[in-house]
Amino acid sequence: MDTLETRELRYFMAVAEELHFGRAAERLGMSQPPLSRAIQQLERRLGVSLLERNRRGVSLTDAGEVLLYEGRAALDATAAAARRTRRAGGADSPGAPRNRLVLAVKAASSHELLQKLLDAYAAEPDAVEIEVLPCGMCEQEGLLRDGRADVALMHAPFNSLAGFDSEELQTEGQIAILPAGHPLAARESLSLADVSDIPELPLARWPRHGTYPPGPGPEIRDQTQLAQLIALGRTAAVLPDSARAWLWAEHSAVPLTDAAPVVTHIAWPAHSRSLTLAGLIRTAARL
Repeated sequence: MDTLETRELRYFMAVAEELHFGRAAERLGMSQPPLSRAIQQLERRLGVSLLERNRRGVSLTDAGEVLLYEGRAALDATAAAARRTRRAGGADSPGAPRNRLVLAVKAASSHELLQKLLDAYAAEPDAVEIEVLPCGMCEQEGLLRDGRADVALMHAPFNSLAGFDSEELQTEGQIAILPAGHPLAARESLSLADVSDIPELPLARWPRHGTYPPGPGPEIRDQTQLAQLIALGRTAAVLPDSARAWLWAEHSAVPLTDAAPVVTHIAWPAHSRSLTLAGLIRTAARL
């Protein structure tokens, strides 16, 4: 058995993520018995146990962990194929031009670099419309994998470039963003150790792959929330130097002497054969 149906994957993913057949069935809009039978049939066809079932609940076997990871990638690829096909034909949005490109960018990332790229590409004779899709912290990867975006500006080491082709566009240092009145804000430079353990200013946390890393700092959803919490003296953040562009008067930025440089890449699916996308990448490479 070398093939899987998307329906089977959706059923398994729901159970694997909920670790509860009842909640998974509710999420799928079906009753529990046919869901249980479908998972059992999938296990028989694959010849492996995917789930451990006991009185304490449901857990994944090693084989189930593999299918959870691979299944997410497979469903993302299926969704991406559908979304990009519809977008290429202008069917995803009434009145939208055909062959437009969706460019995912982190909100508050380097405006200067983005504007330079858009202006340079617009001057090309075969340029198409670029729809800029602002997103939250570390969300570009998911948008690119599931087809909601065709191309993205991504920032190593914060974003994973695994599975993508990319071109380096810019390298910059990192800064600590602190409340303007904090004693450390008066320093000319700081180290990561200086800012990693300030009792009254725990570093902000934002999700990666849907989960927040452990720590005492507040869970951040977007840049506006982060800016406000820093201004109120509730948190601090370590961000690329280009974040200076959105700082408030209540903020201070201090260079970090030992933080790894941040490299901005333009990234796209490695399997892409889009001539329109290739034109944008050529423009970016010349910046």
